[in-house]
Amino acid sequence: MKNRLLSIVALITAFAAPAWAGTQTVTLSVPGMTCAACPLTVKQALNKVPGVSKADVSFDRKQAVVTFDDTRTSVAALTKATADAGYPSTAKQ
Repeated sequence: MKNRLLSIVALITAFAAPAWAGTQTVTLSVPGMTCAACPLTVKQALNKVPGVSKADVSFDRKQAVVTFDDTRTSVAALTKATADAGYPSTAKQ
């Protein structure tokens, strides 16, 4: 009986785990974008980060809106990716 109960708890936990994963959206300020091609580079850099599901980059607003899985990446990793591509960024509050 105890083994069966443990099996049930393990099964419930396995199926509930994805519910703990959080999809987050952050807006990054990317002031160094100076030409129409810059957003392409920033978007490519962000999309290479594991866990990023969407990156919308606006040259006019000088920002990137990024949707990501917070169990796979972080805002720090996103800002590092843009900085490594030559476009330092910061999270907007």
